Order: sequence, then structure tokens, then C-alpha cells
Amino acid sequence: MIVLGIDPGYAIVGCGIVDYKNNRFAMRYYGAITTDAHTPFNIRIETIFDRTDELIKKYRPDAMAIEKLFFNTNQKTAIDVAQARGALILAAQKNKLPIAEYTPLQVKQSVVGYGRAEKKQVQEMTRILLNLDKIPKPDDAADALAMAICHCHCSGSLLNPGV
Repeated sequence: MIVLGIDPGYAIVGCGIVDYKNNRFAMRYYGAITTDAHTPFNIRIETIFDRTDELIKKYRPDAMAIEKLFFNTNQKTAIDVAQARGALILAAQKNKLPIAEYTPLQVKQSVVGYGRAEKKQVQEMTRILLNLDKIPKPDDAADALAMAICHCHCSGSLLNPGV
């Protein structure tokens, strides 16, 4: 199974693609889609959609795992991230890619085994599971890889019925 993990944002979208076979992980790609703050927001959304569509077409994942949004104190940021998330989901949908959503707690539980793990613990365990020399940068890419690992662990389980 090949999974595209996404850490949604509008300035930086973390992307990670993981191959999972016989209970073993292999990292295929990680990186970030970035948009400039001075670019009109509609162009930023278009860029996010286009780059995600390109990744899906190039790597042909079997599923996309994306972080569920939770409402924080900054409403404008939450709304903008939600719009970017919509573009990401649309790119998956247009490519007939199943979409799974996970909370940060689910990702931490799945990757580290502890739902209240610190970010550094998740990043280090992601590095170990993918047999990488160092923690992927930017942090958004490491988070996206963790999201993909979570889906590999959870697909078909009670944590994610229906995908």
C-alpha cells in the first residue's frame, strides 16, 4: 500500500509518501508545498491543488491521509487552513483517491504508542520506522510522513473504519 500523508496548511503543506508492505515501511518521498505570503490567496490555493495533483499523478498512492482540523484560537488561520485543506481533498477526490482523516492524538498513538507523545518523539519514531539517517525537514514533512504511517497502521482497523 502506498499512502500520501498530508499536514495541511496554506503557507506550508507537508507531504510524505510511504510504501507499506509486509509490515515494513519505505519512504518514497517527502517535502513541502510552499506558497508566498504576498501571493493572492486564491493563487495560493490553486498552487496547493496543482502541486498535490502532480504528486498524486507521479506517485500513484492508494490512499491519502490528512490531519483533521481542530478549531484553535485564531479563527482566520483556521478558516484559511480549512480552505487549503479543501483544495487538498479535492485533488485526492479528482484522482479517485480514498481519503482518511486522523486527529493528532490518533497519529501520536499510532506512531509512538502514546497519544500524548511530544512532537520530537513522533519525529524520531518516524525516522526509525522509515530507516532514515535524520529526521525529515521541514517539520511539516515529518508530520506528513507520520500521518501516512498512521494510516498504514490504522487502515481497516476500528480507528479508521470505511477506508
